[in-house]
Amino acid sequence: MEPTFNKMTPAGYHAIEQEIADLIAQRPHRIKVLAAAAALGDRSENAEYTNAKRDLGRLESRVRFLNKQLQYAKVVEPADNDQLDIGKSVTVEFMDDHDQVTYQLVGKQEANLAENKISFTSPIGDALNHHTVNDIVTVTAPNGSYQVKIIEIHRN
Repeated sequence: MEPTFNKMTPAGYHAIEQEIADLIAQRPHRIKVLAAAAALGDRSENAEYTNAKRDLGRLESRVRFLNKQLQYAKVVEPADNDQLDIGKSVTVEFMDDHDQVTYQLVGKQEANLAENKISFTSPIGDALNHHTVNDIVTVTAPNGSYQVKIIEIHRN
């Protein structure tokens, strides 16, 4: 069985690398906190020890998870063409109310609607993917369908 690779932008890949580095930098401090809590005595009723052990475990778990993300990552550079693809930004106009919004199409791990980063696997990302300027695309979302028009595509 072939492994499935997760597409992501170079920026998304580097963000995961940076988070891993930050967590690894925190590890010595967390180990010291755990050792200090263990030195307090009876571990069965030692809340500091329990919390420190849990915190270190969460850190280690997050590092393992992020390393797996990198292991199965496929970094995708945007194609040099007029089609929308992962890594490019798109300005769309919603046909029902004529609002315009600019999104960046990114990998699943990078999606963050607060930063206008949408996954290429989301309903709107999937519908827009590989279309060009002036295309009107129907997005089928859980709450119904709507149409958007691609106004502009730019490479980041």
